[in-house]
Amino acid sequence: MREGISRCGLYQPYVLITPARNEEAFIEKTIQSMILQTVLPAKWVIVDDGSTDSTASIVGHYLARYDWIEMIKMPQHRDHNFAAKVAAFNAGVKLVKGMDYSFIGNLDADISLPPSYYEDIISEFERDPRLGIAGGIVYSKIWNGFTADDTAPDSVAGAVQLFRKECFDQVGGYIPLENGGIDAAAEIIARMNDWKVRKFREKIVYQHRRSGSARKWRLVAWYKQGVRFHSLGYSTAFYLFRTVYRLKIDRPFLISGALSLCGFLSARVRKCPVSLPPKAVSYLRSEQARKLRDRFFGTPMRMFKRATE
Repeated sequence: MREGISRCGLYQPYVLITPARNEEAFIEKTIQSMILQTVLPAKWVIVDDGSTDSTASIVGHYLARYDWIEMIKMPQHRDHNFAAKVAAFNAGVKLVKGMDYSFIGNLDADISLPPSYYEDIISEFERDPRLGIAGGIVYSKIWNGFTADDTAPDSVAGAVQLFRKECFDQVGGYIPLENGGIDAAAEIIARMNDWKVRKFREKIVYQHRRSGSARKWRLVAWYKQGVRFHSLGYSTAFYLFRTVYRLKIDRPFLISGALSLCGFLSARVRKCPVSLPPKAVSYLRSEQARKLRDRFFGTPMRMFKRATE
């Protein structure tokens, strides 16, 4: 299948960027699932971000056979953080600059996709000209199976975020944030600029890196998650509600929620800086206040209005 063409006809072209560091255990699954896509990308840039394993060698086996795959090799470095991932992603953005494409996306190096995934997602973009960011739902490896971190319908996991090019340009791409949340920041700014962000739950993808394999690191991750949401500018009321709501999703129930809330409140009490611009934070908090009103008062108010009409 050639790029931009499917069984149903022509599709607007898309490009993908995959920052990859020491992904030898997973990246071949990602490559194989991309080769089988019914609509291929105009270019897929895999950025080897200083890997010390055989990641680059595995990718290299496919470069001669598939001219739409390209690899960039970044120098080795000690840092393995969110800013480093943004730098790797931006190296890929620079390579595709000047190409003719309508959509640009991040694809993590431990994801496998169904064959019609990008054809289906692009079809959703073509149905709705205000759709700015879209993607499927990610089922992550945990213990002996997979589980979905089923977040809000107006949020797409960074592992599979696909942007309309105009939206990506207006957002300014990914911001290198010290505490992470680069995908969430992009969504907030997109929605602030009147773009729709939508997750399509029927489009299922799998993330093969096992989460929660070391208890010590899980505890740290849960605490840091709370710090991250503070740095994005979340309101205290909304985060409290989010913590209670996610008790039925996250496991172990109380430990994860308690640690995440401790991280959030600790950052708030210590007056840690908020990373997003004030305009974006103001928009986010008004959006969260509306969601809380709809959640607690939406149905009664709608019933009252119908009764009085």
